[in-house]
Amino acid sequence: MNVPNPCLSCGACCASFRVDFDASELQSQGGCVPDGLTVPVTSHIVRMRGTDHASPRCAALVGRVGEAASCGIHEWRPAPCREFGLRAPMGLGDEACDRARARIGLKPLTLA
Repeated sequence: MNVPNPCLSCGACCASFRVDFDASELQSQGGCVPDGLTVPVTSHIVRMRGTDHASPRCAALVGRVGEAASCGIHEWRPAPCREFGLRAPMGLGDEACDRARARIGLKPLTLA
């Protein structure tokens, strides 16, 4: 049975967490993340634009959170975003995923 990946339409994590990463991931530094979607934090650390707001929403997030949301730079997303998706298959049993989903009024993911 092929279960659709809820991460491809949820976007709760992209509207819940601050995303800081090494500036070497920027396009201008030889990486893949578009510079214009980030703000500097230190000389070596950058942050995805919009993720440090009181109501975070990553500048790369496209669509309606919890309904039909996706990452506009999925192939070029920074390491923290890649790592978040690897922590638990499709968010199942991941405490951070559960918190992000609760923040926008969604229930935790389950197998059933």
